[in-house]
Amino acid sequence: MPETPVKGGHITMIGAGPGDPDLLTIRAVKRIEAADVILFDDLGAGPLLKHASAQTELIAVGKRAGRVSPRQSQVSRLMVAHAGMGQRVVRLKSGDPTIFGRLDEEIVAAREAGIPFEIVPGVTAATAAAAELGFSLTRRGVARRLQFVTGHDVDGQLPRDLDIAALADPGATTCVFMGKATFALLVEALIARGLSPDTPCIVATQASLPDAQARFGTLTEIAAYLGERPQLGASVIFYGAAIPDRPVFGA
Repeated sequence: MPETPVKGGHITMIGAGPGDPDLLTIRAVKRIEAADVILFDDLGAGPLLKHASAQTELIAVGKRAGRVSPRQSQVSRLMVAHAGMGQRVVRLKSGDPTIFGRLDEEIVAAREAGIPFEIVPGVTAATAAAAELGFSLTRRGVARRLQFVTGHDVDGQLPRDLDIAALADPGATTCVFMGKATFALLVEALIARGLSPDTPCIVATQASLPDAQARFGTLTEIAAYLGERPQLGASVIFYGAAIPDRPVFGA
């Protein structure tokens, strides 16, 4: 961090969405086009970078489970360092940066460095997958609540402080992010709390991308399916009474 940030330095934290460049907002495209430096996650970032200028410096900072990845503190320092030199920095984050994107740590870094920033929202994998498969995440008289939850903690395990009672609510639609490896354990806890093992469930993989796929089943069926496919790509899991047992369209 420079002692006195250079005038003109700025950070834009952009939600890149699930990967399809057509799902970027107009504001996101404008900021990418004007960027001096782009720090990008690797989940579907390739096609999105076509909007960048030929002079823009592109830096991959994506984090993937089980792979050597830059630490969040390193990413934040790099982002601040470039903005401190007066550059227009874009931090391109998968999905929506406000949802399980560790955005708070980057906000703190920018504020402590005295660098102005803005946040541009993005389409989440959950809403993209629901739209692609043709169903609503809520339904009058069936799903009165929508909840997003992360399926792993900083150690890669199922978070120990999850509110299982809330997650076992049959009147909610639950979307589990980053939960492939721990879903079987979560399902055990949900069933022990009273949620039916036959509750409708979907795992949607690579939402919005050409190789997108979805598997429909019950809680126990999807838990078994995921257990047999540890190498499945980026996925989001849905369960609840509002979830259909087959695609409404498109598959």
